[in-house]
Amino acid sequence: MAIIVTGAAGFIGFHVAISLLARGERVIGVDNVNNYYDVRLKEARLAKLTAHPDFAFHRLDIARWEQVQGLAAADVTGIVHLAAQAGVRYPRTNPFAYGEANVMGQIAMIELARRCAALRHFVYASSSSVYGGNTKHPFSVTDPVDRPVSLYAATKRACELIAECNSHLYRLPMTGLRFFTVYGPWGRPDMAAFIFTKAIFEGRPITLFNRGDLKRDFTYIDDIVAGTIATLDHPPADPGDRSPHRVFNLGNHRTEELRRFVQVLEEACGRKAMVELAPMQPGDVYETYADITESQEILGFQPATRIDQGLPRFVAWYRDYHGV
Repeated sequence: MAIIVTGAAGFIGFHVAISLLARGERVIGVDNVNNYYDVRLKEARLAKLTAHPDFAFHRLDIARWEQVQGLAAADVTGIVHLAAQAGVRYPRTNPFAYGEANVMGQIAMIELARRCAALRHFVYASSSSVYGGNTKHPFSVTDPVDRPVSLYAATKRACELIAECNSHLYRLPMTGLRFFTVYGPWGRPDMAAFIFTKAIFEGRPITLFNRGDLKRDFTYIDDIVAGTIATLDHPPADPGDRSPHRVFNLGNHRTEELRRFVQVLEEACGRKAMVELAPMQPGDVYETYADITESQEILGFQPATRIDQGLPRFVAWYRDYHGV
């Protein structure tokens, strides 16, 4: 049997695929390998995956049904749909990418799921961004999420609603995962850990928005992978009176000040950062903080990595990958 992982050349998708292969699964990886960030990093991830005999790769666009439909097969038991257009600032220059990749991609992948007769579970990536400017902390899956502050967040909430509708209509077991600020080795170059580390080593200033007064629930990649695979292994039962669809928070359940994040990075790099302070950016939120009660109770999710351990591991990978 096989599991489809979309976004396999991406940060989280790569790590999820690696972990599934390590436990003996056959993985079908899907990615269009776009140029939102350095394609060489994506190709390097793929090189590690394609070296495994149980990994098959399809370079295609998940928003194009004519490309996706060919993946339907009787031996596909699970889909982990992680492909998306990420970023809360990028929509201001390329808004159409979000409608295509996130909304149309979700529709196409659910249509694919309907055509996989042995499918037991459809797991997809949502985001902590759906909580918008929520001032209640920590964020709970029962909180209202109808006031997004970025187009990215709006499309991720749309993905949840599309899943709810289709799960109700076709009784498909589905679970959405609201990821909280994921970081770690092989991480994305548009995320804080990568941006700051690169600038520190190159002797360039880093920009701290809202004058550095921001808080994030930074979550290490190994914890996210463990939660994602636990989710895949726990499809919701059909309750009959509502859809077999649910949503979980996957976060570290700990909010960290951005300035402390920088201090830990400085220690790991062995250098001081040059800091420039800037106003709050449109689309950003002041604080994220995950309530993981449901994830703990149902999935056994127990994030174990604090930034004091995770950031030095990221810096060690960065040094090795870039030859610093």
